[in-house]
Amino acid sequence: MASDMRIELVQVPVSDIDQAKAFYVEKVGFNADHDHQVSDELRFVQLTPPGSACSIALTSGAHHMPPGSIEGLQMVVDDAEASRKELAERGVDVSEVQEFPWGSFVFFQDPDGNGWALQALTHRTA
Repeated sequence: MASDMRIELVQVPVSDIDQAKAFYVEKVGFNADHDHQVSDELRFVQLTPPGSACSIALTSGAHHMPPGSIEGLQMVVDDAEASRKELAERGVDVSEVQEFPWGSFVFFQDPDGNGWALQALTHRTA
């Protein structure tokens, strides 16, 4: 490619933007970057995980994905156990740490059922 290609924004379909925003900001710890009511039908909320170059967008009226239809969103963390503990203390229903040859994982869902994984890499290849 002649230029870099970066994933910087992922749409996450939700049924209640205010409830989802509260979950991601207050419980998961995302930063609230933008919240803009574009029109009566369109609202755009951008949230970013701490340290991430990629954000999520909670929108109404911008796509046709059913709420809760996203599965497999993944964030990399330094320590799966510590991240699990912090999320559990904040009220997130989070799985136990699961060990795989390619890393340690913790799984959770937002209020609509969109599925997330936190991965602590056991090693990185150069």
